[in-house]
Amino acid sequence: MKKRIVSVFSIICATALIFDYSIDSKNNSSYTTAASTTAGAFSVGASQASAIAGSVSAGAVNMASLDAVSVADSDAVVTAKSLGDIYGYSNLGICNVSDGNLNIRESASTDGKLVGKFPALAGCEIVSQEGDWSYIKSGEVEGYVLTEYLLTGDAAWDKAVEIAQYVATAKTGGLRVRSEGNTDCEIIYQLAEGEEIAILDGTQNDDWIKVDVDGDEGYVSAEYVDVDLSLKTAMTLTEARYGEGISDVRTALCDYALQFVGNRYVWGGTSLTNGVDCSGFTMQIMAQYGVYLSHSSRAQANEGTTISTSELKPGDLIFYGKGGTINHVAIYIGGGQIVHASNKRDGIKISNYTYRTPIKCVRVLYD
Repeated sequence: MKKRIVSVFSIICATALIFDYSIDSKNNSSYTTAASTTAGAFSVGASQASAIAGSVSAGAVNMASLDAVSVADSDAVVTAKSLGDIYGYSNLGICNVSDGNLNIRESASTDGKLVGKFPALAGCEIVSQEGDWSYIKSGEVEGYVLTEYLLTGDAAWDKAVEIAQYVATAKTGGLRVRSEGNTDCEIIYQLAEGEEIAILDGTQNDDWIKVDVDGDEGYVSAEYVDVDLSLKTAMTLTEARYGEGISDVRTALCDYALQFVGNRYVWGGTSLTNGVDCSGFTMQIMAQYGVYLSHSSRAQANEGTTISTSELKPGDLIFYGKGGTINHVAIYIGGGQIVHASNKRDGIKISNYTYRTPIKCVRVLYD
């Protein structure tokens, strides 16, 4: 049997036992995944050793290695179906477009109302098929996509093993992200309960996990997060809810910004389609409406009128920071939500505006 190696997190827990499992597919290629089980360490909810990693329980987690796990012959064979226990899908589909997003529509027609954006390599549950269309559910979005742009069956499971990433989800509000892996160092962010952040390679010690928050590195206590293998999901366009008395220009600006959800994050980038960073995103969106900003979140914070969170309207800017210094900017879109260029994993996305503690709110659009 021909074997391939897939780079996944080699999860090494104190006094843990490491298992290698292979996945057989129709093209006779095998992938190796890593799982470890130990009391009070990395928790694995496995049935007949068929799952990889579930969640962090109170105990030690060491993710110091990102090396490829070598393929080993084993009697434990993980079928594609059993991976559904890990990723949460029973009939997995993967968005198979070269770049950008696949449109999700309310009906099985190119004239159907647009209800969401399905980013490249994001995952979905395929519910049914109607002719050339598949009805899918992904994240909070459900609707129709053209089946020709989906990976399905074994090809989808193979791709999932290749691209899935470990993410940490805050189990408590005000989760502290620190500059180093200890409680004596600076708190650089606080995250809302349920906020999902990408895990980076390596930790400082067994009790801390290195994470990516809007392109910045930090550490969270393993005790206060759940860790799961995750695929990106679709973004809804109906998440922006506008209040009464909101001008047409503010509504139009938010609608314009939302069409780029799912596009790439590139540090220093200024292209809404090919890659942009947080201040590049706000700069380009605002420029379409006659507001010209600097390509710097810190500078943009001084290029308008400071307002309180209670005064926020769609189209206003919200600033976040690290240790009190502004380093991130987002556009408020109403309903307690923002759209922003977040990080390499998520690209341009929608978040709750309190996903981190705002430092400053600024109005640059006057109507």
